[in-house]
Amino acid sequence: MAHTIPVTVSESVATTALGALLAAFALLGVLFLVQENGQVLSPQAARYLHEATHDARHALGVPCH
Repeated sequence: MAHTIPVTVSESVATTALGALLAAFALLGVLFLVQENGQVLSPQAARYLHEATHDARHALGVPCH
């Protein structure tokens, strides 16, 4: 017979909330990487970020020039 560990509702809600928060941060990170063109970073840093993620931008279908 398999043993199960009971999970309370509060643990389940906390796990779901943490997962949603991490997903939101991941999506914001992707948005920042594909849309940053010097509005938040300095132009030199934005250019470096652009070149570092250039192929990934095209793979995601983001026009960058």
